[in-house]
Amino acid sequence: MSRWIRTHLPRLSFSSQIHVMEVEVKLRLPDSAAHQKLSDVLSPYHTKTHLQQNHFFDTPSLSLATTHLAALRLRFYDLDSQSILSLKSKPVISGGISRIEEEEEPLDPSLARACAAEPWRLSTVENSGILKRVEGEFGVNLNKLVCLGGFRNVRSVHDWKGLKLELDETQFDFGVNYEIECESDKPDEAKLMLEDLLNQNGIRFSYSQVSKFAIFRSGKLPEIK
Repeated sequence: MSRWIRTHLPRLSFSSQIHVMEVEVKLRLPDSAAHQKLSDVLSPYHTKTHLQQNHFFDTPSLSLATTHLAALRLRFYDLDSQSILSLKSKPVISGGISRIEEEEEPLDPSLARACAAEPWRLSTVENSGILKRVEGEFGVNLNKLVCLGGFRNVRSVHDWKGLKLELDETQFDFGVNYEIECESDKPDEAKLMLEDLLNQNGIRFSYSQVSKFAIFRSGKLPEIK
């Protein structure tokens, strides 16, 4: 595409929603049988299922991921009914509890698809706190961003004993990962409740050690422990 055409594209804007810190319990399930068994146990509490597609962006030298421990993501929901731009940074995960700084902003799905196909289009978005941070604080030229690829996720949501449980089947090019997540301001209490649920139903699990993005970057599934 010529420089003239790029210069004359309209600039678009949207409002921002910021989450300072995301705290989640993350428990990994060993296989599809464990996932199916837990899905059956939770079926009375099922509220909805999301089909998610995730695309990640960085510089060719991966400066966001390696220098700033950050991930810039576009997520599409349910056949492009919704799309969200997010920036996650400073991840810490220990004992099955993940803490990460997160910012999210809604983005029109048609524009998001255009950005996924041609990442330089992210530079045409105005009033984005996320992209301003990427450019200002992290020193990334938005015109230099490339799409790293991504993965798909089937997320079943359940309201169970006051907790919102998200049962994930994440489809990477190199395999499928199964996990249950629960965002909570009382993660230790939520983790105990989840462990009891799994143990009482004879479902094996382990503490998740890395994020889905880290698994994607590694190109292989974590070992089952």
